[in-house]
Amino acid sequence: MNATTIAANTVEQLENLITRLLDRNDKLEKENVSLMARQETLVSERAGLLAKNEQARVRVEAMINRLKSLEQA
Repeated sequence: MNATTIAANTVEQLENLITRLLDRNDKLEKENVSLMARQETLVSERAGLLAKNEQARVRVEAMINRLKSLEQA
């Protein structure tokens, strides 16, 4: 092998590596967008569940208070 062939092989290897890195970067960017959207959905669902939980807690406390007042009457 002469220096030109070695240089050409090295350039070709670098091109292949860069192409693979760019492909991997694209894949990771798409995955990141997907994960961020999923996180946004989960945060929203969590907020809804926390609100429902708070509503249930308030209702249970109200029922307990009514039962206590019935006991005392």
